[in-house]
Amino acid sequence: MPVNLNAPRASDLRPVRGLTIGVAEAGVRKANRKDLTVFLLEPGASVGAVFTRNRFCAAPVQVCREHLASGDIRALVINTGNANAGTGEDGLVRARSTCIALARLLDVAPQQVLPFSTGVIMEPLPVDRIQAGLPAALADAKPDHWLRAAEGIMTTDTIPKAFSATARVGGKDVNVTGISKGAGMIRPNMATMLGYLATDACVAPGLMQQLAFELAEASFNRVTVDGDTSTNDSFVVIATNKAGHAPVTSLDSADGRALKEAMLQVARQLAQAIVRDGEGATKFITVRVEGGKDADECRKVAYAIAHSPLVKTAFFASDPNLGRILAAVGYAGIDDLDQAGIDLWLDDVHVAVEGGRNPSYREEDGQRVMKQAEITVRVGLGRGAASDTVWTCDFSHEYVTINADYRS
Repeated sequence: MPVNLNAPRASDLRPVRGLTIGVAEAGVRKANRKDLTVFLLEPGASVGAVFTRNRFCAAPVQVCREHLASGDIRALVINTGNANAGTGEDGLVRARSTCIALARLLDVAPQQVLPFSTGVIMEPLPVDRIQAGLPAALADAKPDHWLRAAEGIMTTDTIPKAFSATARVGGKDVNVTGISKGAGMIRPNMATMLGYLATDACVAPGLMQQLAFELAEASFNRVTVDGDTSTNDSFVVIATNKAGHAPVTSLDSADGRALKEAMLQVARQLAQAIVRDGEGATKFITVRVEGGKDADECRKVAYAIAHSPLVKTAFFASDPNLGRILAAVGYAGIDDLDQAGIDLWLDDVHVAVEGGRNPSYREEDGQRVMKQAEITVRVGLGRGAASDTVWTCDFSHEYVTINADYRS
């Protein structure tokens, strides 16, 4: 069960003017499940995106990068069940064939379609099934189908992930709605496995890439489930430009800050939902590192803790074996780290002070915190004023079971 995460309600998800969504059952891998989703954008929309930094990236990621250069995107097509990764030149041909098929149905150019895939790696993409399912997906397209889309992009997720927010921009009320998927192979180094965030606000096209990057950096690039960066990670930000106000041309303006705040709220909810629904997760853990010389070294320490199997299994067992956390701090890669400056807290419990066990620390206090469903680990480095935060989960027996059985 997800950690303090409920399934979204369709009525809570706000439509975005200028965008419709259709979902179909194409039988990409399994019958009788939503596995094909299309986003249809009216003319004039602006799109920005960031992708995996895994050099072994999937064919759809490569094609998306090519097509985004056209600057005029009219549709997205997403399939689950097959990642179309590790498929070589044939995978590129199949990804492009999917774009061509949808473009013909919409009477647009293939370069105006962005393809996305998620699922099993190193298997040929069943383009024929996707092409056969596209007419049904188009017939299903409506502005209020965000929840259906969230369901349609799931793989090992146990519940769909979708959130909305509103903002006042340029004197107009604008909507922000997004969906994401992911539960395993999560250590985004750009975004999440798949995430889509849209607003009807008006945003200058030249600002979209910066907006996508900054949103990813403050949300999806701060989560990890298992430390594995996927081959297919993609995060797409869409502005349909239908709100009727003057375009936002700077994220530092009052309107830019208002819009970014609303979008970041949704992006962080989506990113944290992936951790809360991490494969086999029973606990949601916030790792905050303070007192670093810069944010980069704080992030190194936070990820060393969040990636440690020994730390994560201790959290699953509610075992306050907290020397494992201090060990992770030590091997994080700060060569001149002075252990005498390190402090450690579990929520309100001060565990270690100046590199050693706090004389007032009692193990029963540590265990009390470790039994909670939500835990904050706070580390002080005593080196400066920088800080950063990462969100992660524990490792349970169920994580091994899910991944051992994934292809069956």
